[in-house]
Amino acid sequence: MENVRIAGVPEHFNLPWHMAMEEGAFAEKGIALHWTDVPEGSGRMAEMLRRGETDLAVILTDGFLKAAADGLQAVILQEYVASPLLWGIHVAAGSPYHAPSELKGKVAAISRPGSGSQLMAYVHAREMEWKPEDVRFEVVHTLDGAIKALSEGQAAYFLWERFTTQPVVDQGVFRRIGQCPTPWPCFILVARSEYAARHKALLDNLREILNTYTREFRNIPSIDRTLANRYGQRLEDVKSWLGLTRWSQQQISLQSLEKTIITLSELKLLSNTINAKDLLV
Repeated sequence: MENVRIAGVPEHFNLPWHMAMEEGAFAEKGIALHWTDVPEGSGRMAEMLRRGETDLAVILTDGFLKAAADGLQAVILQEYVASPLLWGIHVAAGSPYHAPSELKGKVAAISRPGSGSQLMAYVHAREMEWKPEDVRFEVVHTLDGAIKALSEGQAAYFLWERFTTQPVVDQGVFRRIGQCPTPWPCFILVARSEYAARHKALLDNLREILNTYTREFRNIPSIDRTLANRYGQRLEDVKSWLGLTRWSQQQISLQSLEKTIITLSELKLLSNTINAKDLLV
């Protein structure tokens, strides 16, 4: 058996991975897949890749590009979720803010520097025609940290995937006052460069298994109920999410990657110039 370490967020997007592991699909091909849940998100996963603490990561496209510009030696194995990520703009239930326009100059909670929550706060600021200095940050690490920060007034708002935060909204802890979709495919599968170079056949087998599961995922009987029960979601929300989400079995297109790099560069979020072709296997 070949041991493979992989990191990803503990969210509904990654259920195909867990189903494949639980059903022994990877083990049948001689792959012992060891999954690490990373609630802190893409910034933490990039750090794990950099430190050699994981071989692979299912990571946000923008978070990976930020890390690549900062020197992370990793490559994109394939696009994982081709549809945009729908970020909710959240405030505390008792907050005085009721519209995104009221958040100018206020503190945004983020999981960590370089995370999707920080990058999307800048994307949102650009859409609102704010200046970069109109956005300030408080590092909260996790969703639980954001709940504490917003409830105690350490931060005014928090951008996070809107279906993941739906239970917090339903509980009356957060209010959602807007949405901000990513202008790019949301998740990609990446590997440390040296690992990808040494394990091409293994990674081809791994992706073949994964793609079988994502291709058939929507057709699994009662998958909406499985998701709702496993992730504490309302059935109607899960059905809405399934209707919006498109898993991919292909490599991300060069054009899409270049467009994302241009957008992040225009926002001055990339510390160095990166070539999209160098990031693809």
